[in-house]
Amino acid sequence: MTLGLLDGRPIPRTALDRRLAALRNGPRATALPQPGSSEARQLTRWVAQVLLTEALCEAVAAERNLPVGPSTPTHLDQQAAVELGSITAAAYEGSAAVQAVYDAVTADIEPSLAEIAHYRTMTTRPTTERWHLALPDGELEADPDTLPTALAEALRTAPEGEWVTAGPWKAALLAIHTTPGSDDPTAALRDAARRAEFVRWLDHERAHRLTLVEGLEHPGDPAQPDNHHRH
Repeated sequence: MTLGLLDGRPIPRTALDRRLAALRNGPRATALPQPGSSEARQLTRWVAQVLLTEALCEAVAAERNLPVGPSTPTHLDQQAAVELGSITAAAYEGSAAVQAVYDAVTADIEPSLAEIAHYRTMTTRPTTERWHLALPDGELEADPDTLPTALAEALRTAPEGEWVTAGPWKAALLAIHTTPGSDDPTAALRDAARRAEFVRWLDHERAHRLTLVEGLEHPGDPAQPDNHHRH
C-alpha cells in the first residue's frame, strides 16, 4: 500500500488510487486501457511517477519556504511538454508546488549572447514585403515578385496611391507591409534553457530522494515486466 519512498519515508498509495479512480470516472474513461491489462499497469506506473514528482516538489517548496498558491490547471504547449517529458509536464500542469519549484530552480537561467547570436545565424530569414494593391475590380495583398515585371517596376516608381498602366495591367500601390525575417529569439531560448535545467535538476533530485517500489517502477524501466520496448 505504498506509492514510494521520499527521503526514506513511505508515501501512502491512497493518492494513486484516487487519481486512477478520477481518470476511470472522467470524460476520457473510454480511451483508457482495459483494467488488468499490461497497458493499464503501465498507466498506473505513469500516474505514480506524476504523483511522486508532485510529492517531491511539495517537499522542496516547503524546505525553501516557497509561496505555493492553490493548484489551477495550466496547459503547456506541445514543445514545452515534449522537452519536459510527459510525466514532468503532467505534474507541472496540475501542481502549484511543481510550478513554484520550477520558477525557483530556473529563475537565474538565461541564454548567453553567444547562444542567441548562433541561433540567429542558423535561423534568420530575409525580410519580406507584401503590397496592398488596388485593381480595377477590387483590392488584394500580393508579393511583388509574383507580379508582372513591367507592372511591378511601374508601381515602384509611382507615388503611393497613383494608378499606373503597364501593358494590359492597371493597378495602384496603396501600402507596403514589411515582415521582419526573424523575431527576437531570446524569450524562446530562455524558456527552452529553463526547461532543460529543470529536467536536469529534477532527475538528480529523483535519483537521490525517491525510492520506487515493485509494481510502480518507472514505465520506461526496461527491467519491469510490462515494458515492451526493450532493445
